[in-house]
Amino acid sequence: MNVLQRNGTLPTVWIPPGALRELRELTRTRVVLVAQRTRWKNRITATLAKWGLPPSEYSDPYGKKARQELEQRLERLPEQTRWATRQMLLQLDSLSTQIKEFEKRLEELMEVTPTMQWLATLPGVGVILSATMALEIGDIRRFLSAERLASYSGTVPRVHSSGDRTRYGRTRPDVNRYLKWAFAEAANSTAVNYRRFPERHVSQLYGRLRARKGHNKAVGAVARHLAEAAFHVLSRQQAYRDPATAGRTTEV
Repeated sequence: MNVLQRNGTLPTVWIPPGALRELRELTRTRVVLVAQRTRWKNRITATLAKWGLPPSEYSDPYGKKARQELEQRLERLPEQTRWATRQMLLQLDSLSTQIKEFEKRLEELMEVTPTMQWLATLPGVGVILSATMALEIGDIRRFLSAERLASYSGTVPRVHSSGDRTRYGRTRPDVNRYLKWAFAEAANSTAVNYRRFPERHVSQLYGRLRARKGHNKAVGAVARHLAEAAFHVLSRQQAYRDPATAGRTTEV
């Protein structure tokens, strides 16, 4: 160990400062609450489908506009199933209220730093995601390259090579799952809106890969692009420059 220390090759561990760890509790807990809310939505949707009820006509079947329709669908369920589903709906409403409280507190406590402002220029990234990314990335200088940040963020698939064949598998499990969630959310947002912004690089990337490899792999590729782009905007301390509109293919 002394030899490694003397020649400068001793691995180091970055320890985030106390203030950053404190703020992480807000963004990380919000991620957990959002995941719980999604599970309750999926369970309610599965219950309705199990009893043959048609899907909602609304894009957000659990939004305010769809609530009356949802109540009418619940009335068509058997008594015990209806009671159990209403209890799940109460849990869902409670989680939504808690999430809004976390978001309000984040907006009150989080100073919009230059780091957040640069990250917010990435496609699909808003206040919450930029705060999550900034707090989880920390000091960008601890990453030697964009590929290192992408790997740390869980957006790089495993590569299996045998002879002249190469196969890409699942992403590694030992990654920063909060950062992975943030880039995945941003990627899904760009996927939803890719037809509205066809000139953007992420839209073209998603559309091209979706046609060849399907939605999931296309979203994964967009998430990786955003992770690598985050490294460049933070390292250069400048806003995101879209490779398509800038006319450059070597940019982030």
